[in-house]
Amino acid sequence: MTAAAYAIDVRGLTKIYDGKPVVDRIDLRVPRGKIYGFLGPNGSGKTTTIRMICGLLTPDAGEGTCLGFNLRKESENIKRRTGYMTQKFSFWDDLSIEENLAFVAEMFSLDRPKERVRHALENLNLTDRAGQLAGSLSGGWKQRLALAACILHEPELLLLDEPTAGVDPQARREFWDQIHELAAKGLTVLVSTHYMDEAERCHAIIYIAYGHLITEGTVEEVIASAGLSTWTVQGSDLTALMDDLRYNPAVTTTGLFGETLHISGPDAVALKNAIAPYRAMSGYTWAEAATTLEDAFIHFTARLPKEG
Repeated sequence: MTAAAYAIDVRGLTKIYDGKPVVDRIDLRVPRGKIYGFLGPNGSGKTTTIRMICGLLTPDAGEGTCLGFNLRKESENIKRRTGYMTQKFSFWDDLSIEENLAFVAEMFSLDRPKERVRHALENLNLTDRAGQLAGSLSGGWKQRLALAACILHEPELLLLDEPTAGVDPQARREFWDQIHELAAKGLTVLVSTHYMDEAERCHAIIYIAYGHLITEGTVEEVIASAGLSTWTVQGSDLTALMDDLRYNPAVTTTGLFGETLHISGPDAVALKNAIAPYRAMSGYTWAEAATTLEDAFIHFTARLPKEG
């Protein structure tokens, strides 16, 4: 791909607070028109990275471009072409959906304000609720209003910081359908999320922890990069079994998923030998299984030194 094909193309991105790198020499490349998931534990530097990309924070080190503009020298051009949706709902409860959008359009002196508001209402399926007060909306509809406000100025890049936190599964699904519709029209999206099912709906994912880039690629590539062999087991007292196995050197991750325990390790033979005594016990049903994205992320996180 040529440089122009990337909406985000940054190298060595670094931000330091109190002498400590919160974001440490991160390289990111996000192609135009794609949806990239941005994942990592709390405090991993996702929000700080997003704010540097869109020009709200100046990097302490690093260089690159966003939408073809220099990250350091042309941040105002980047801001004008970027929509940034934060975790906190920050609209006016005593105004209707339409009034909120009209106020945002006026506040930023956008041309064609009525046309822009109408298009935003239509694109986010808000027309039937245009007159409803924002304060009476559920979490999912508030989220939709926030997204409508983010696209009022017809941005080329959308940065979403944990946009679906606290909303129900149906609202999350509808939100993601809308994101894919926007991307199909050429919008580039970088979205931070904790939900594995959301990560799997992205074209590719980027995983950072404690300021460092850990892995990136498609879901399949990220799972493959973990290099894990995985077994599942069902039966009684899985918590005790997990406690027995988690400290075995052949086991790098264990995780309960409902009534199923996932056990993973990087050496298939060593893992099989480690679980052999337990497979001989009655009351358990064992099976080799495909490694999931969550298995991979637990593995990556477990290998990292703990901060603090």
